[in-house]
Amino acid sequence: MKDILFKSSTLRKAIATAIVQVSQADTMLAVLNKTVPKGDVFEFSRAAGLLAIKKTSDVIPDCHPVPIEFAAITFKTEKQSIHISVEVHTIYKTGVEVEAMHGASIVALTIYDMLKPLDKGIEIASIRLEKKSGGKSDNRKKQVGAIRCAVIVCSDSISKGNAKDESGKIIIEKLKEYGIENTSYEVVPDDFQLIQQEAVKYSGQGYELILFTGGTGVSPKDLTPDAIEPLIETQIPGIMEAARNYGQERTPYAMLSRGVAGFIKNSLVITLPGSVSGSIDTMNALFPYVLHLFAVRAGERHEK
Repeated sequence: MKDILFKSSTLRKAIATAIVQVSQADTMLAVLNKTVPKGDVFEFSRAAGLLAIKKTSDVIPDCHPVPIEFAAITFKTEKQSIHISVEVHTIYKTGVEVEAMHGASIVALTIYDMLKPLDKGIEIASIRLEKKSGGKSDNRKKQVGAIRCAVIVCSDSISKGNAKDESGKIIIEKLKEYGIENTSYEVVPDDFQLIQQEAVKYSGQGYELILFTGGTGVSPKDLTPDAIEPLIETQIPGIMEAARNYGQERTPYAMLSRGVAGFIKNSLVITLPGSVSGSIDTMNALFPYVLHLFAVRAGERHEK
């Protein structure tokens, strides 16, 4: 099974359809008049479809078990065709398109089974995914234009050449996944004034995104949040709340991060942990969702 531990739970929806065609007008009349010997075709097949949606991971090996928050099965008849629509919602780390298609398949098969004694020419014409939404693929589309980003590594040992930077490099690679390649990179020691100078410099140059990594913990040398917070003009507490919540599900030490986030002028500044795992978790928690801020602000400037 594919690893989905790094994903965030979001609202995900899927709609799948199927078509069952009968070969005789009398067959359709029996369906509509509820005179099929095996019972009410719509109600029996709807019940089978709901069970199928919930049991998808039991019969398709690579499917993850998904909590089903909503499922609806509807029917529409046209001459000698029964059109089936299956809609499924979840709040989870992976989508429900397979669940919707599995439900549509079983609804169609149930109808086939109930009608085959009456009609030897019945067939399932199609099963297809009509629509899906939710997850990172949707949010990637919301990025607005080219974003200039600065990645600043705060570390005494790295700035002195006694250690190699891994977190900053990983952050840059993660940014590329979301189309952010115009990135400046610097390493500075854990110095209050130097950290502030970096923030002021890049915000003054109009960088849309400034990411600091390192110095967000509770040791005496961890000064990054203390240096950045006084410069922030518009705080966005929810950004780091989301990061800490994501991290807390993976390690109890995430609660010790003192990261802050907000706007300095028109630059979004985010402070990330200096550890590799902490940086990766924070990037996974925030991106690409945080890029929606730029779409909102671009829209406001356009309206003005």
